[in-house]
Parts: sequence; C-alpha cells; structure tokens
Amino acid sequence: MLAGSIPPFVPVLLAALVAAVAPRKIGHGLGFLSTAAVAVGSLLVPAGTYLTPRLFGFGTVLYQVDGFSRTMGIIFGLIGAAAVVYAYSSGAEGTQTAAALGYVGTSLGAVFAGDWLTLVFFWELMAVTSTLLVWHHGGRAVRAGFRYAVAHGIGGSLVLAAVVWQYAAAGSFLFGAAPGVVGPIAPALMAIGVGVNVGFIGLHTWLPDTYPSPHIAASVFLCVYTTKTGVYAMFRAFPEGHLWIAYMGGAMAVFGASMALLQEDMRRLLSYHIISQVGYMIAGVGIGTTLATAGAFGHIFNHILYKALLFMSVGVVIYRTGIEDITELGGLWRVMPVTFAAYLFGAAAISGVPGFNGFVSKGIIIAEAHKSVANVVIGPSSVPLGGEDLLWWLLIVGGVGTFMSFIKLGYYVFFHGPASVDPEDAKPGQAAPMLSVGALCLALGLFDGVLFEVLPNTAAIAEGYTTYTVPHVVESVALGVAGFAGFFALKGPLSRATWIPDVDRVLNPAVFFGGRALVRAVTESWAAVDRAVVAVASGATAVGADPRRYAFEGARRLPGFAVAAPTDGGVGEIDLRSSIGTGVFLVVLSLAVVLVVLFL
Repeated sequence: MLAGSIPPFVPVLLAALVAAVAPRKIGHGLGFLSTAAVAVGSLLVPAGTYLTPRLFGFGTVLYQVDGFSRTMGIIFGLIGAAAVVYAYSSGAEGTQTAAALGYVGTSLGAVFAGDWLTLVFFWELMAVTSTLLVWHHGGRAVRAGFRYAVAHGIGGSLVLAAVVWQYAAAGSFLFGAAPGVVGPIAPALMAIGVGVNVGFIGLHTWLPDTYPSPHIAASVFLCVYTTKTGVYAMFRAFPEGHLWIAYMGGAMAVFGASMALLQEDMRRLLSYHIISQVGYMIAGVGIGTTLATAGAFGHIFNHILYKALLFMSVGVVIYRTGIEDITELGGLWRVMPVTFAAYLFGAAAISGVPGFNGFVSKGIIIAEAHKSVANVVIGPSSVPLGGEDLLWWLLIVGGVGTFMSFIKLGYYVFFHGPASVDPEDAKPGQAAPMLSVGALCLALGLFDGVLFEVLPNTAAIAEGYTTYTVPHVVESVALGVAGFAGFFALKGPLSRATWIPDVDRVLNPAVFFGGRALVRAVTESWAAVDRAVVAVASGATAVGADPRRYAFEGARRLPGFAVAAPTDGGVGEIDLRSSIGTGVFLVVLSLAVVLVVLFL
C-alpha cells in the first residue's frame, strides 16, 4: 500500500454529501474541484498503488491503479468536472448534482476496484445513485427510472451470482486469482449481467427509455458512466476476449445506428447511438488482442468526450426552445452558432471524420477486426473466423449508419428551412464546457500520440498501428460519402418509418401489467393465508376458553355417538360409544393425515 494514497471515490462522495445540503454554488464548486482532482490524480498517481482492507470478512483490493483503471479515472474525472459546470449553468438543483456526484463516485469505486467483491459492491451502489438521479426530475422520469432500476437490479443480481461462482471456482475474489471469470457457469452469468449495463441487444431497452427522460444535465452524466463501467467490467471478465462477445459488439453497432435513424426525439436518437458506439468497444474487448483492447479503451475515452458533448449541445437546444422533437425545429445554426459549432465537433468525432478523436480509436478496432477475421483465432473459444470478414462488415455498416444518423439530426435541427423559433444561444457556463470538450475531440484526433500516452498497452499501439494512412483515410471518406448519399436518398422513407417499434413497445407493458398481476396475486394470497390463520387462532382461543361446550357441539354432529341431554342447563354429558364402522373410519382417517404430513 502506498502511504497517503486516497481512493478517488472518497473526495467525490464527500462532495456529494456537501452538495446535498450546502448552497447551490458551493455544492457545484466542490463537485467541480473534486472531479477535476480525480482526473489529475489519476494521471499522476504511480501504477501499482493499492489499498487492501477487508470487506465483509474477505481480503479485498479497494483501490488498485494499473493502465486500465488509470485511463478510466482520467476520463471519468475530466468529463465529471465539465458536466458539473454544465449542470450549474443549466439550472440543476444542488440535490440533483449531489445524486450525480454520488453516481460518479460509485463508478470510480467500481473501475478502481482490484477484486470482484469490491467491484460488485460499487456496481450496485452505482445502480442506486443513478436511479436517484433519474427520479429527481419527477414526471415521466419516475416510471422510466423504475424500469431502469428493475433492469439493473436483475443485471446486478446476475453479476453477483457470477462473482459467487467465481469465488467457488478460483478460491479468491482477486482479479489476479484467475484469468477473468472461470468455470462453466460464471462466464455466462457475467456476460448477461454486464450485458444489461452495456446494452446487449435484447437487454438494451432501459437505455433509450431512460436517458431522454430526466433533466438535460442528468442525461450528460448518465451517458457516460453506466455503459463505460460495463465495458470495463467486461474486459476484466474476459481479458483474453471471446468470439461471441465480439460478434455481439458488431451486431450492437448496426442495431444501434439503425434504430437511431428512426428516432425523432433528440435524446432518444443519441441514446440508441450509445448502444452502437459501445458495440465497437465490446467488439474490441471480444477480439482480445493487445491492440484491439487498447482500441476499446481508447474508444471509451473518446466516446465519453464526444457523447457528452452531443448531449450537452442538444440539451442547450431543449433548454432554450423546450422542444425535443427534431421535426419541430430547423434553421437554428443562424441563431445558435456556438451550440451548432459544438454539435458539429461532436458529430464529426462520433462519425470518425479524419482529424477528430473518433477516427483514431474506431480505426484501431476496425483494423483489428479486419486483421483478426483473416488471421487470428479470437478468444478462448478457439474458433477462427476464417476469411468471412463478417465482424469487419458489421462495424463498417455501423459506421455508415452513424454518418446517416448525425446528418439527419444536424439537418433537421440546424438547417431544414428557416428557424421556427428564435432562442438565445448557450449560456457562457454551457458554452465553456462544450467548447473545451470539442477542442479536446479535435486535439486528440490531430495529436493522436497524446491519446496513446494515457491508454493501456501504449507500446503495442506505437508498434502495431499508424493512424493516418491513405487506406484508412479513404475508408473514412467513403463511409462519409455513403452516409450523405444514404440519408438524402432515404430521407422520405425514413420519415415515414418512425412507427417501427423497438421491443420495449411490448416489453414495458408486459413488465408493468405482469408485475401488477404478480403483486396482486401475492397480496391476495397473503391476505387469504392471513384470514385463515386469524380464523384458526380465533377458533382455538374460543375452544380453549370453553372446551366442554365445543366438545358437546362437535360430538352431537358425529354419527353413532350418543349425547345425553343436559339436565341442569349445561352442555350435557357425552357418551363416546360408537359403532365399529365409525371407529375404523376415524382410525384410517387419522393414519392418512399422518402419512400426508410425513411425506409432504
């Protein structure tokens, strides 16, 4: 343990406590300072720093610094500071930002954990704090937050079950005790449980349901931490990659971009693109080569920057106009030039335009997918992909869909006819974090070596990858041209295809009505049991108070028993003589009851 080392979640969680009760300006100021300090501290703290307390009686690593956790700490702290400034200028209450800081702090606890028990502890707290952040806004966010909580409760339970199986198989919670999760059960449970957080297809519906619902500043925080912590956990679970995880990532890239093209709600469109972009990261983790893993973490870093920038820019549009439907806007580039410039930087970065950071990290993953499908056995499944190039094509198609989506969003919001409204541009406190993050997107694209220095496996990147090559640039330009042509060719059909549903149209009502039916069934069953118990207890009490009377009443109804009439107004005398048949019947009945009790 390095003397004096403080886990980065500590100052952020302390700032969250202060922000909950302090004046708004003080709370946000401390939030900015604590998150900025995390970014700087993560950059400077020596690798190998760790703390090893005991948690629930088990030896744990509460804080561990390596190349992977360092990368996550830098970008989590950096974007957290920008988001706090944006939240303050966007009118976020102190309690909302306190929940957001709690969310940031618990996410930091998860990515700096050195064992599975600590990770799952912060994982569950992360689900709680993010739910509170959603619920704070009220209105439609309450029901969306409930569905969010249910989804992450199920996913977290699967992760916890996987951790238990891992401990049984490896005899330790430490990451170093085994190469990822091992055994026949833990990998499947972990993949599905973490798959909820990263938005595996079929487990994704919470994401576009939740992120458009809360305050615009809450969406900026939400778009960063849950899914990227999930990618980090997926790497820890499968450090050598896995074939089917790689394919799921490719499928997510296509599915997310395709569904985004059908959306008219700005934040819902961006939410589907989180699924698409996380797909590239998952594909890199699944490929499992040193360079692909570095590309996955580079894409985490870059995606956090440009996705937060995009949520901030559309958030300003919503903040100034009160409109979330892109078809009700248009021409805003003339009246909101700063917001438009910020959007352009974010859209260029996410689309992989040369010169921006998305071009750098997305290019690494696509190149490794192409190389791996031709030559490399991917993951422990030992199944080569041969020359099919399927994964590479999935990522390429996802890239075309990304260009089309952000051409669509920009076209309808900022161009499409004259301005239908005349709002003010971003406030200085909104513009400052947007332009700063946009400048980083450009700087890390032009000076890719700076990005590589903060990534794990830096040496592998330097030796195995060159960002700006003619084929790579040509490939990106071709994707852009295909995106422009595709959008304007399909603009009409796409505008008429917005009715096409996602599975949440069926899943959400099914969960709602099914949950209500289950609650009613449990409640009514419990009420019936309660009534029966009360009746039995009341009867037993009455019999105990006057046993002779109830014995007389009962015996009088039995066939074959003689009951003497009362002579003094009492209950009379009972003659227990009966026929042989009645006696045999009662003995057999008693034996049957005993046998049922014994065997059931």
